[in-house]
Amino acid sequence: MWGPLLCGGWLLATGYLAGAAGGCWHRCCPGRNNACWAPGTRRARCYCDSYCERTGDCCKDYRAACRRAAVGCAVGPWGPWSECSSPCGVGSKARSRQVTVPPRHGGEPCPDLKQRRGCLGEHPTCGTAKEVAKILPDSFSRDFRDPWRRAGLLLSEEPSSSPLPSYCGYFRLTQVAPPCRGQAWSRQLHRDKRVCVECRGDASHRHPRCTGHGLQGVRTFWVAASVAGCQGSWVQEGLQEGCACSPPALIFV
Repeated sequence: MWGPLLCGGWLLATGYLAGAAGGCWHRCCPGRNNACWAPGTRRARCYCDSYCERTGDCCKDYRAACRRAAVGCAVGPWGPWSECSSPCGVGSKARSRQVTVPPRHGGEPCPDLKQRRGCLGEHPTCGTAKEVAKILPDSFSRDFRDPWRRAGLLLSEEPSSSPLPSYCGYFRLTQVAPPCRGQAWSRQLHRDKRVCVECRGDASHRHPRCTGHGLQGVRTFWVAASVAGCQGSWVQEGLQEGCACSPPALIFV
């Protein structure tokens, strides 16, 4: 009668002590987790995270409690690469994948879910982004004595019954060189200013395309044709067909 009772009590006591000294039951953690510990022997802490296998401080029942029930992370296939972040020149592409089974009970943690690599944007219009615009004030098109005027470059002097096709480019100046302070019209150019530049046709080019109007959202460069050293950069904010810029306007040369 007393034998089975004593034996059962001994088993309960040893089980309780085993749980108190280094028990990982319901305490398993993936990766490295310093909060995932249990009291070990001689009042020292032992750990129940999967990193403890590297550091050698696992609790005695870690393998029995955690490794047998461990479920490692599982991921799906990689998705397609994104478009190059830069339409022209150096940029980057990215792709990702999803977790299909999260890690449990100290299983292997998930691998990288995102990848990135370099790319070179080669949009068909990239050549446009490399062009440098030459600009002048609109007054040059009305001053027939101006030495910068060239045949076929600006509007013809003969009056026309219908306006020639043109478009306007809207730009945000991002850089303006100090020599631009040399003339009155170029002194109006300053950083962060929004300018309107007209592209005008002539009798031989009814549908013009002016050099240097760039690409929308891309930083390109310009020079002032009549002011030595006056140059800078801008970002195109948009093009509008068949329009005329409000004064003070600029024109493409």
